[in-house]
Parts: sequence; C-alpha cells; structure tokens
Amino acid sequence: MKATVLIVEDEAGLRRTLAEILAGRGFDVVEAADGVEGLEQVERVCPLLVFTDWKMPRMDGIEFLRKLRSRPEHRDTPVVVITAFASSHTAIEASKYGAFDFLTKPCDLADIQRIADRAMAYARLHQESRTRLAPVPPVEAVGGMIGNSKPMLEVFKLIGRAAQNDSTVLIRGESGTGKELVASAIHRYSARAKQRFVAVNSAALSETLLESELFGHERGAFTGATARRQGRFELAHRGTIFLDEIGDISAKMQTKLLRVLEERSFERVGGAETLSVDVRVIAATNRDLESAVADGKFRSDLYYRLNVIMIPLPPLRERRVDIASLAEHFLARYSQARGGPAATFSEDAMTLLQQYDYPGNVRELENMVQQATALITGRIVTADHLRPLLAEPVNRGSAQFLDLPFHEAVAELEKILIGRALDRCGQNKSEAARQLGISRRLLYKKMREFSLGDVASLPPDDDPVTE
Repeated sequence: MKATVLIVEDEAGLRRTLAEILAGRGFDVVEAADGVEGLEQVERVCPLLVFTDWKMPRMDGIEFLRKLRSRPEHRDTPVVVITAFASSHTAIEASKYGAFDFLTKPCDLADIQRIADRAMAYARLHQESRTRLAPVPPVEAVGGMIGNSKPMLEVFKLIGRAAQNDSTVLIRGESGTGKELVASAIHRYSARAKQRFVAVNSAALSETLLESELFGHERGAFTGATARRQGRFELAHRGTIFLDEIGDISAKMQTKLLRVLEERSFERVGGAETLSVDVRVIAATNRDLESAVADGKFRSDLYYRLNVIMIPLPPLRERRVDIASLAEHFLARYSQARGGPAATFSEDAMTLLQQYDYPGNVRELENMVQQATALITGRIVTADHLRPLLAEPVNRGSAQFLDLPFHEAVAELEKILIGRALDRCGQNKSEAARQLGISRRLLYKKMREFSLGDVASLPPDDDPVTE
C-alpha cells in the first residue's frame, strides 16, 4: 500500500517538481497551495509525511505546523519545512513545533530524496510502534536500584544483611554504578531509618574543607569562620553517614577518621571540646585500596575498620540483562518530566543500548536517555538519536585509568597503545614501532615493562638493535 505525502507550497512550479520526484519514488502525492488548504487535505487523506513551505499566504508554515501538531493523530507525523530564509529564528521555531528536517530553496534533488526516505522510515517506525506505546509498567526498585540479574540479586542480599546490624560497610565499584544508592538503601532498611542519612563526597573537597565539613568548626578557627558550624558527623548522630570516594582522603584525614571509627569521638576544628556521636559509617570507593595499602598510601588499620562488610557493585556491562529495564525506567521518568507523551525505544535503539559497554555505567545510561528524550520530536527514540551520545570505546580492563595517579595513568595508556599497535601489525615489532613513532629498542623496553607479547624472544637490553 502506497504512503501518502502532502506537499503544502504556494509556488506552483516547486510544488509540481516535488510531486514528480516523490511520485517517482512510489508515494501517493497530495498538493495544497497554502496552510488553510493543507489542513483541509490533512482531514481528507491523513498523510504519513508532510512537506510545507515556511512563507505562504493566508496561513504560513509555523501556524500550519502548530495546528497540525494540535491534532493527536498527527503529533508524530514527520514534517519537512521548505524555506528560502534559513535562519536561526526559523530553525528554532520550526524545531520547537517538531519539524523533522529542512529543505532550503532552491531544493537539491538528492536532498529531497534523502530526506523523504529518512522521514518515511521514521513515520513507519511510529506507525508500527503504536501498539507498543502502552504506559510503561512500574519497575520494582530497591532503594532506587533496578535489576533482576544474578549480580544485582547478590547485591540486594548483602544490603539486607548489612541492614541487620551497625557494622561499617565498604562499597566497591566503578564510577556511576550507584554506590550512594546502595548506602541509602542500607540506611532505609536499618533500625536507623527514621534518623538522618548524611552523604559526603570526600574527593570534592580539599583537606581543610573536608575536615571542617566532617567535624565542624568553632568561630574564628580560620579565616571566614564567622560562627560555629556543626559537622556532618554531628548532623548524622543516631543516623548514618556515607563517605564517598574514601580512597582519596589525605593521610591526616585518614588518622582523624580512624579515631572516629574507634572511639566515636572528635573535636571541631579550632575547638577543645570532645564530642561523642552514635553514627553508622558507610564508605565507598572506586580505588584499589589493597594496592594503596601495599604502597603505603592508605592506612591498613583504617582499611580493616572500613571493610567489615564489603559490597562489590558490578559494572553495567556485567549485568546486561538489566539494561532494558533501566533504560525503560529512565525513559518513562524523563518523558513524564518533559510533559510529553509516553515514549519508547525502537528495536535498533534497544539493541544498541544492550551492546554498548558503558564506561560511565548506570549514570551514563541515565544521562544518555535523558539527552535523547530531550531532543526527540516524536515518541520514538531510535539508534540515530543515541549514536552521537556514545562515548569512544574504552579498553574494558582500563576503563578507570583516568582515575589513577598521573604516572600510573600514563603507563596504562602506553600499554593500551602499544598493545593495539602490535595487534594491528600481527605482532610485527618493526612495523608497530614505525606506527607508534618510536624506536624498536624503546618498544622492546616497554614490551618487557608491560609483559606484552613474546617477551622471551626479545633481544637483551644491551644487544644493539639496528634501526
């Protein structure tokens, strides 16, 4: 069955040209000389795609587009705007009312065909998906967390066990996996649920500010301390304090925190009074604390005090079966927030979401869905909406190298680049060195350092290498 295209254009010559091109591509074409006639044709033929001029007598393009969108059955109909006056104002106004694309006069044949094909594919996608646009059923969530995968069920079990007592909890996981949500859930299900849950991002503050933030300060303790201020530990009395990014705190703060964990007491900055608190401590980190302890960068006694109950959070790429539920949940939330109709994902969009590795984990998925929801003109999020939002692929084993100290990050990046060059060249070391722009001697040195390839076959360091 042929699809109907409506052309609303006051220039008869251009209208006929467009009609011939579109009819030649297999469309049924209906014409109108202005917006008033265009709306009459909309009632008569219910087009699947509309081309409309911007400047017309009786009713211009913006008024036509506005009235077309006011009709529920044409809320998603793709509309291509034709204009000789391409400007920022035109683009903004047309996009505001959901224009699919633009054609600038004089119209190019290839552009007409390309846009028509894209718009028709979009229209058919909407048409086919209408049966799938029932309201998204509420997703069962634990403390804001969604997931039925085996790794997440293990997390939920650990949350339940941790909620039964007041032991210190250490939550481990990559950035964006939802460590604060886990901490909040533990608090919500614990005997302290009616008291405060206080969160502190340890990495966001300097040592001085963090000390004041945690323990408070007395008036005059430092420049700008014009009044006494309670710290987060005081505010969390009888409740729970969540210390995020605990692996980033200084040696001095590690010592002070250890005392609080051991004695449940501290002094405000600039104060002499010892304060006692009853508080449950939950900490989180994306660092390798065991390595930090071995390197002397993190106190072993503090590590053991924190790591009474350890909850590892899996990255999103290790629980792909949860991606669809999470994506649908975020889509329903942001569709509702923008005041628009319930949206859905096309099949290619969902496939793309489930195949992506998410170096930023759940936080990245949520941000991606939010951006796509803000930009779609209809109710379908397609793969084309999502592709520009995907980050560059990151080597899975090195997804967190940007969180490492500088020298470690540089070494990790060197390892990735050398490994990729060797793979591209089929382990041809001369060619890999040439592509990297380094000498073979330096390549051999780095291969030994990073244990890349057949290290045993490399010449010794003192063996001359002919360049």
